[in-house]
Amino acid sequence: QVQLVESGGGLVQAGGSLRLSCAASRNILSFNAMGWYRQAPGKQRELVATRQTFAFTSYVDSVKDRFTISRDVAKNTLYLQMNSLKPEDTAVYYCNAELGGMTYWGQGTQVTVSS
Repeated sequence: QVQLVESGGGLVQAGGSLRLSCAASRNILSFNAMGWYRQAPGKQRELVATRQTFAFTSYVDSVKDRFTISRDVAKNTLYLQMNSLKPEDTAVYYCNAELGGMTYWGQGTQVTVSS
């Protein structure tokens, strides 16, 4: 079974930065797609950023030009660089991967942005 483990969350002041990591139990090149989701209390889970074939990336409008999704193949790790953080970015962030019609999720990491 595929395992995804997120890390890097924490408490940061508005305007600060964090880098989230998602360590996978297998070569991340084998996945059809990977991405980051987030869910705030009382809100639906939303797709934040994805990385697909030919390094195509997409971002939800609220994080464009602030967040960057990237990877380190040698470390089997997906990253989400989060800059210029805002209080509204506060949420639990989840790593996601797709392979052979199956979806996999990490347990999530809490990001809290204070005013």
